[in-house]
Amino acid sequence: MISTDIAVIGAGPVGLFAIFEAGLLKMRCHLIDYLPQVGGQLSEIYPKKPIYDIPGYPSVLAQELIDNLMEQAKPFHPTFTLGERIEGLEKRGEADFVLTTNMGTIIEAKVVVIAGGLGCFEPRKPAVENLENFENGKGVNYMILDPEKYRGQKMVIAGGGDSALDWTIYLAEVCSELTLVHRSESFRGAPDSVSKVMALAESGKINLVLNSNLHAVHGGDKLEKVEIVQNRTMEKSFVEADHLIPLFGLSPKLGPIEDWNLNISKSAIEVNVDDYSTNIPGIYAIGDINTYTNKLKLILCGFHEAALMSHSAYSYMNPGVKYTMKYTTVNGVSEF
Repeated sequence: MISTDIAVIGAGPVGLFAIFEAGLLKMRCHLIDYLPQVGGQLSEIYPKKPIYDIPGYPSVLAQELIDNLMEQAKPFHPTFTLGERIEGLEKRGEADFVLTTNMGTIIEAKVVVIAGGLGCFEPRKPAVENLENFENGKGVNYMILDPEKYRGQKMVIAGGGDSALDWTIYLAEVCSELTLVHRSESFRGAPDSVSKVMALAESGKINLVLNSNLHAVHGGDKLEKVEIVQNRTMEKSFVEADHLIPLFGLSPKLGPIEDWNLNISKSAIEVNVDDYSTNIPGIYAIGDINTYTNKLKLILCGFHEAALMSHSAYSYMNPGVKYTMKYTTVNGVSEF
C-alpha cells in the first residue's frame, strides 16, 4: 500500500508541475499514469514538437519541457505508479481517499488531483477512402514522434488547429515538399502561427490548400498520392505524398472517472474556478480534463490551475492553518 498527501492522476506537464507547487507547501505527491512513462501526450504523441507559449522559452521541444519539469520536481522526491490505470476511488471519512489501480495497487491519499489531460484518448480519423489501408507504417500516421523520419520526404498535413500549424512551420525546413490542407479559409490556431504559415505559403516553401477536404488516398504497398476535393466546386486534385498526417485532434474518453459521481459536462469535469475543486470535497481537477467558463486548453493555464489548487489543498488538509513559505540561503543558494 502506498500512502501520500496528494494522489495526482496523470503525469503530464500539469501533473508534474503540481509536484513542484505542492512541494513548496511541504506536501508529498504520488503520481499515477496509464502510460509507461511520465509526460502524457507530450511524450507519447509528439515528443519533438516545438512549443512556443511557455514563459521564458521562445521555443522548447515537448520532451525537453517534460525533462525540465521532472528536474524542477526532483527536490520534492515524488513517487510514481506508471503503466497502471486508476479503476476505483473511495472516500473514507472526511479527508481520506483510497484509490485502486487495474493491477491491484492501492494508494491512500488525503487529497486527489485529477490531471489526466483528455483522459483516455485516441486520434480522430477523417472519413477518407482507403485510409486504413495505409496505416501501420505505410504512410498514414496520426502523430509525429520523430520529425527526422520525414527529412527529404513529401508530406501532406491536414488540419487547422495549433498542432497542424506548428508542425507545418517546423517541417517546412525538413520535408522536400509540404502541403497543408484545411477545410476553410480561417484557422483555429494562434494568430502568430497562422501568419507564419501564410508567409511560408507566399514564399513558396509550402503548398497551402484551403476550402478543401481529404477525399481518398492511393498507392501500392505504400502511400503514393492524396486525393483532395474542393468544397465549393467539388473539383478533385491529387498531391504526391510519401506521408499523410491528419491532425484533427483527439477523441477524449474519461473511462472510470465517469463513475465517480463528479459533475461532468461534455467529457470534462466541472470545477470551481476559485481553486479548481470539484463537487466532491478533497478532489480537484486541473488541466485539459476540467471545464469552466472561458476555459483555455493551454499548458500555461494548467500551470496556473496547479498553483491555486495546491494552496487550496493545503488549507483542506490543514483547516485554519495558514502556511507561509520561508526562504533561506545556503552558500548562495536559496532553499525553502
